[in-house]
Amino acid sequence: MPERTVVVASSHGLHARPAALFTQTAAKSGATVKLAKGERSVDASSILGVISLGIDHGDEVVLSAEGEGAEEALDALEAMLLEDHDA
Repeated sequence: MPERTVVVASSHGLHARPAALFTQTAAKSGATVKLAKGERSVDASSILGVISLGIDHGDEVVLSAEGEGAEEALDALEAMLLEDHDA
């Protein structure tokens, strides 16, 4: 299963608006995508799961995906995490 480690760029982390964009992208990808912070991992298409991780600016997270389109999903989600949605 491919995975990527990414440092979150949004100056206020993954709060409601960027988390919603992130989860919508994950859901549309067609792949099964997980997002992990520390020891906790959640379904990346679940807004409640993503918000529950409490991801802040500068946090290191791990994205993993499996299934058709996994690499493309990781590319899109990594790009989202590297963008400051609060700028």
